[in-house]
Amino acid sequence: MDLGITGKTALVMSAGGGLGGAIALALAREGVKVAVSDRSEEALARTVAQIRDAGGVASGYVADLGRLETLDELVASVTRDLGAPDILVNNTGGPAPSGASGVPAQTWRTQFDAMVLSVMHLTDLVLPAMRSKGWGRIVTSTSSGVIAPIANLGVSNALRTALLGWSKTLANEVAADGVCVNVVLPGRIGTDRIRALDEARASRESRPLDTVVAQSIATIPVGRYGMPEEYGDTVAFLASARASFINGSVIRVDGGMIPSI
Repeated sequence: MDLGITGKTALVMSAGGGLGGAIALALAREGVKVAVSDRSEEALARTVAQIRDAGGVASGYVADLGRLETLDELVASVTRDLGAPDILVNNTGGPAPSGASGVPAQTWRTQFDAMVLSVMHLTDLVLPAMRSKGWGRIVTSTSSGVIAPIANLGVSNALRTALLGWSKTLANEVAADGVCVNVVLPGRIGTDRIRALDEARASRESRPLDTVVAQSIATIPVGRYGMPEEYGDTVAFLASARASFINGSVIRVDGGMIPSI
């Protein structure tokens, strides 16, 4: 299937590896010019090299989602180098494990800036060009915790949930301009982040890591963790011309793990 996005420009955040890296690779395979951003210059270099080795077009940009002023500079640089983004993939790192109570106020403020306000501000920066062209895609990656809160991820559960209401509201505002806005929820995808969470749980509960992983897999109907490539392909489709009637939706990529309808 031709996704109809060859030659488009995409900006993918937190793309130094994990889900962001997989998304960037999936878009590049569809002929998209990919701007990848991350805090780590070394991680960015790896993603850019992977894309270029596969014959794709990519440029790397160091930016800190916790510092809004760097996002203005980021969008200006991408627009200069590759053209104004037609596709924005909002993807942020996750906070350290914690409960919902007893979290210092400054932690809430810092994480809100990095996980929520940065997404809103970055989207506002790219929307004018999308609306003027009559075409755009905003895809925001969050967490299964926004539907079924995950134990010991209180900050993530709370802050990522805010993005659902924002995304749905925005989708209604810009749909008539040819811009589609959607949210994607990863279940347990085999990334370094998931391994770190499994290791933290094993340590917290004084149990072997293999036991914790097996218990987690037992909650997934397909019987395994997802592959980053599977998540990346889903986002690439939502970012495509073929997905022009998918708007204001929340798409689960979880192997059936989330128990609710």
